Amino acid sequence: MIRSLRFSLLALLVLAPAASAADLLVSNVNGYTLDSHGRLQHFQALLVDQGKVVATGTSADLIKRAGGAKVVDGHGKTLLPGLIDAHGHVLELGYARNSVDLSTTKSLDEALAKVKAYAAAHPDATWIRGGGWNQEIWKLGRFPTAQELDAVVSDRPVWLSRIDGHAAWANSAAIKLAGVGKTTREPSGGRIERDAHGNPSGVFVDGAVDLVNAVVPALTQQDRIEALDTALAEMASVGLTGISDAGIDLENYQLYRQYADAHKLTARIYAMIRDTGEAFDAISKDGPLISYGNDFLTVRAVKLFADGALGSRGAAMLKPYSDDPHNSGLLFLPPAVMTSKIEKAFGKGYQVGIHAIGDHANREVLDSFAAAYKTHPEAVALRNRVEHAQIVSMQDIPRFVSLHLIASMQPTHATSDMNMAEDRIGHERIKGAYAWQSFLKQGTVIAAGSDFPVESPDPFYGLYSAVTREDHQGQPPGGWYPQQDLSLTEALRAFTLDAAYAEHAEKTLGTLEPGKWADFILIDHDVMKDPSSKIWNTKVLQTWVGGKQVYVARD
Repeated sequence: MIRSLRFSLLALLVLAPAASAADLLVSNVNGYTLDSHGRLQHFQALLVDQGKVVATGTSADLIKRAGGAKVVDGHGKTLLPGLIDAHGHVLELGYARNSVDLSTTKSLDEALAKVKAYAAAHPDATWIRGGGWNQEIWKLGRFPTAQELDAVVSDRPVWLSRIDGHAAWANSAAIKLAGVGKTTREPSGGRIERDAHGNPSGVFVDGAVDLVNAVVPALTQQDRIEALDTALAEMASVGLTGISDAGIDLENYQLYRQYADAHKLTARIYAMIRDTGEAFDAISKDGPLISYGNDFLTVRAVKLFADGALGSRGAAMLKPYSDDPHNSGLLFLPPAVMTSKIEKAFGKGYQVGIHAIGDHANREVLDSFAAAYKTHPEAVALRNRVEHAQIVSMQDIPRFVSLHLIASMQPTHATSDMNMAEDRIGHERIKGAYAWQSFLKQGTVIAAGSDFPVESPDPFYGLYSAVTREDHQGQPPGGWYPQQDLSLTEALRAFTLDAAYAEHAEKTLGTLEPGKWADFILIDHDVMKDPSSKIWNTKVLQTWVGGKQVYVARD
């Protein structure tokens, strides 16, 4: 009898659920996450231990399992997985914020006033640097000139990058220091804008930017540290817990390693090495760096460039621009060179992501991947990516499936470009532009990002653009080519689970499933139920990475 009783008690103990180890309970929330299949799940509480998710469920159930865990009351606010930007530029964001920032200017006069004010406030700066200008927003109908900059700063060189990073604007002092004149030849993959007499007029496009960059003072280590600190703080404030940094150099890599070692990264960095030159050789000598520092740093990808940008007409098109019939844009590399770079990265086991905006560039990239797979068939498994995939010939879109490519796309590019995109490429080619549903319906994974600081790093701007294809004033009503809209669940997946997939990290990031890192945010309203017009104005209240709070909004 006693033996039987002991056996029964032992059986009950085996069957009873054990108390979960946990050190954090976030309760009383309106929680949403996708599961590993992309299905939306709802919950009231999140249980965390040692930075990873233990469970989601009702507050009543998880309180019973929490033991002595720290309890955070969510006060009914909406909780989402941390958002991941699949394509941005971290240090460039910091540099933009720490220099002349023209990204919000609405006119040339406003931009010039900002440059003048910055120069006056920094009398010891040997160069006035910054960027973010966009002549399309200014309704200028042309590029700005050196003479216009001279009118506000003539005693020092001024060098300002365009919003897309594919052109830059100089004053006469900068052009003189660079030694660029009427007889200067244009470099391969670049263009010098000239006046009626053939003299440089002030704007340098794509490869020609290097003519001036060659005389710009190098950034210091302190510049880099300040830029990284500035960028990390802003990213946390908008709910970004991860970023694919699309193009780093050796100094950037070393700084990331230092921050990871010192536990100073507040977002997970998936870094792409810019090109396959000396920096790649140095960084890759020991192979890809995977999940370094508790998954805060991964370096297992290479970033290549096929062309320029649409706004500066540097995107390589199969036929001339509709609004510039003598210009088809700029291809940066011959096909054989592009293929060899891909093969070099594949040979070291690195994923490849290639910037391609125009339909000609996209076709070249597809052809080069196809050629590289012939010598490296195993590289199909690397989840290679086309960065932007912005304007793709309708006949080339299906090739993304056969080549197993991820479309790394930026929803805000559509709503920023809609004021000029169709003028640039016409009614027919626009059918393959910003074509999110066309890619999604054929089974292509879309990893969503912003390309910050080209666009705002705020991922809710991206979610809004993906769902509405309207600007923040609701124009055009119903959206620009709305047949390419994403549902909010599809857009959320592109900024979480599929952005993680593009980083080989879907088993540890992207959703709040047990065993994954507890990267999450609390926001001020229910984006899943409120009108879509409210999405872009979402405020992040708290950001948590690995179960640790890295941002809290001030009251």
